[in-house]
Amino acid sequence: MIDLSQYEFWFLTGSQDLYGEETLKQVAINSKKIVDELNAKAGFPCKLVWKETLLTPDSIHKTLECANADDKCAGVIIWCHTFSPAKMWIRGLNAYKKPLLQLNTQFNMEIPYATMDMDFMNLNQSAHGDREFGFITSRMDLPRKVIVGHWSLERTQKRIADWIRAACAVADGKTLRVLRFGDNMREVAVTDGDKVEAMIKFGWSVPYYGIGDLVAYMNDVSESDVNALFDEYNAKYEIVYDCGNGFTKDFVIGQIKEQAKIEIALRRFLKDNDGKALCTNFQDLHGMKQLPGLAIQRLLADGYGFGAEGDWKTSALVRTFKVMTAGQTVAGKKGNAFMEDYTYNLVPGKEANMGSHMLEVDPEIAVSKPKIEVHHLGIGDKEPPARMVFNTLEGEGLVAAVVDMGDRFRCVVNEINVIPPEAPLPKLPVARMLWKPYPNLETSAEAWILAGGGHHTAFSNIITTEQLRDWAEMVGIECVAIDKNTTIPQIRNELRWNAAFWSTRR
Repeated sequence: MIDLSQYEFWFLTGSQDLYGEETLKQVAINSKKIVDELNAKAGFPCKLVWKETLLTPDSIHKTLECANADDKCAGVIIWCHTFSPAKMWIRGLNAYKKPLLQLNTQFNMEIPYATMDMDFMNLNQSAHGDREFGFITSRMDLPRKVIVGHWSLERTQKRIADWIRAACAVADGKTLRVLRFGDNMREVAVTDGDKVEAMIKFGWSVPYYGIGDLVAYMNDVSESDVNALFDEYNAKYEIVYDCGNGFTKDFVIGQIKEQAKIEIALRRFLKDNDGKALCTNFQDLHGMKQLPGLAIQRLLADGYGFGAEGDWKTSALVRTFKVMTAGQTVAGKKGNAFMEDYTYNLVPGKEANMGSHMLEVDPEIAVSKPKIEVHHLGIGDKEPPARMVFNTLEGEGLVAAVVDMGDRFRCVVNEINVIPPEAPLPKLPVARMLWKPYPNLETSAEAWILAGGGHHTAFSNIITTEQLRDWAEMVGIECVAIDKNTTIPQIRNELRWNAAFWSTRR
């Protein structure tokens, strides 16, 4: 569903016309070879597009304005191969509105001590030219990423690829529509927020649709389509007909087929209304027999964002995670999910956090083949819904939330380690994840609460904190990360410093 190849990144090389024709020819040859090699070997999710060497204020301004206007261009990578006087860049940078990466590299990796002369020095002076460019971006206080390292090295390429993925998520966000069925859960604070400001800052549009609009689509779903999707469920998952709750097999089949009807209707509704994310609310289900559960899990697995109880910010963030990791394969890892903090284990030495949700955790992170089960929900006063039940993959990851602080948005991140449950959970009929947060439960929970982090989060075992910092920089929001080095005095000071900094950005 998510195709990052629709985007491209322009590779711009800075120089000047004082070096002579031969030097500039070599500059072009070198920069084009870097682009060709990176496109061929770096494994980027979309291609780099080489552009002619930029030598004048007019050419710089024209190129950056064209980058702004080209919907395919999701950002630019700038490398000053030689010395590029930075006042040439001011007009263009003032006009430029998309993500910017300054790559501080050079064509050669090693200093050729025995043969190096002044011609070589004039040609290969990124250490000189990139500092000049770095000054003007700092002087102009521009949001940007700086990556230092030889372009052929795996670490450098990985950091570029991660930045590219974050920039693709920014581009996706500019046209993202989060379809909201009902409002957020009544009296809940953190799931609410300024939707107009979100559209200004991220591009996220959050249109409201009545639940009756979805019910009308459900009424048009044919029985044959429902039966075909049920057969797909049966082939892909393990359907449990006897969960010990007294339901007959026919009843279980009927509830699963109701979720199939919801899934088909939701897919058609999302397509017709250009939605790539959605949120529901168990307090607003008039005309529906059960809360969407299995249907939402299936949509999540296909790249849609989701937030429960009307939490449109988390829905958009889950979609952002899906875009960042689209097509990415990492050994032993599968991706992302909607998540919620539920309950703690506070036994000394075994402190952990249990995450889950009523129904809607993404099966992409299941450790084994998910089971489809039907159980009473205990909330919402509707029929027992079908859902997938599973434990999740173990290992390092993170959870993140976007919250509205009134004068700004804040992204709160906590690095975690997912661990196996100590014992089976035979009476917990939902997907569940147990994790040890870094640096420890006590510090992380205190820091999260001090930062105002929400109880709904987006989880990923692929995305890094650096990527989320990059994304926050690109969209112009605050980012607070809780990791192995976090202390409470440090996080308190960081929040105070951030408040002072962001007050100048209003």
